[in-house]
Amino acid sequence: MRKFLSILAISMTSVSLMAQESTPLEISGYADAYWKYDFAKRSNIPGYFAQDQNSLSLGMLGLGLKKSTGKATFVGELAFGPRGQYYTIPNGDQNELNEGNSFHIQNLYASYNFTDKFSMTAGYMGTFVGYEVISPVANFHYSDSYLFGAGPFQNAGIKATYAFSDKVSLMAGLFNDWNVYQDFNGLSHFGAQLSLTPMEGFSAYLNFLTGSSDGAADNYSSGTLVDLVASYSVSDKFSLGLNAADYSRQSDMGGYSGVALYPRFNVTENIGFGVRAEYFKTKDVELEGMDPEEGAQTTAFTLSANLKHGGLTIIPEIRLDNNNQSAFLKKDGLTGTKQATQASIALVYAF
Repeated sequence: MRKFLSILAISMTSVSLMAQESTPLEISGYADAYWKYDFAKRSNIPGYFAQDQNSLSLGMLGLGLKKSTGKATFVGELAFGPRGQYYTIPNGDQNELNEGNSFHIQNLYASYNFTDKFSMTAGYMGTFVGYEVISPVANFHYSDSYLFGAGPFQNAGIKATYAFSDKVSLMAGLFNDWNVYQDFNGLSHFGAQLSLTPMEGFSAYLNFLTGSSDGAADNYSSGTLVDLVASYSVSDKFSLGLNAADYSRQSDMGGYSGVALYPRFNVTENIGFGVRAEYFKTKDVELEGMDPEEGAQTTAFTLSANLKHGGLTIIPEIRLDNNNQSAFLKKDGLTGTKQATQASIALVYAF
């Protein structure tokens, strides 16, 4: 009996220790809706946010789960709604008409902290590339940049991160092709991120991603992407963000380059104004036996306000885009024009 009680006590102690190491399940989420009006009375400016013309429309409902037990952490995120369903890349690529589209997973991965400095993560993850992200909560502007739309959204694979100090860390990993949760050609891409926080208020991330998809050099994601993200809080009220990227496809099949600046001024804790000034260029394409196909150049200026109350953020916005190749259409739907202007207002709620 005494032996049994001893074993029971040890077991209860072990369970108690395990319970102490396990954190409560974290549940978070967001929801967004918007109204957009293009002054050409048609959807002119491409993007993944605010697509519908002159309509009160839904974005998506995102639900996130996070659980840590000891050194292991699990993260899962689902997104429902028009953008979470029809603009989710894996399913959309497999069905051009989006019939029966039901892919809602945005993140699904697990990580393990071997030490305070070294950790590894595997699964389907939001990309480490770029300044803007899929969740509207983390973006100051509601409409998305050209750099966001051109780059990867998710990277499935395995990565390792080592923190040399609280100011310098390095991530390196092997990944599937862009935006796919399965790649039967194996981990075809290599990616890395150097993170620097040399002083308070300043951070910089140098990102690198390269690889070949299906062994085809003309595939869009076959190439090398170099991306820089930086932010600096000049004061409690003023901050500045930067995103610069260069992507070259294999065999001189083009790519893109661009830069975006994000100055932002907070009038109060709940009222802020920001500008996104972007230059984006698609690279010239080398065609055998023909002159190079010249790439388009676009400049875009977006003025947004963030009006916050509790978990709700109201984002009124006006955007002006200019393209050197008359990439937009006038009201008649037939005549090309170099300019496009749109106004929108979005409601984003986070919990």
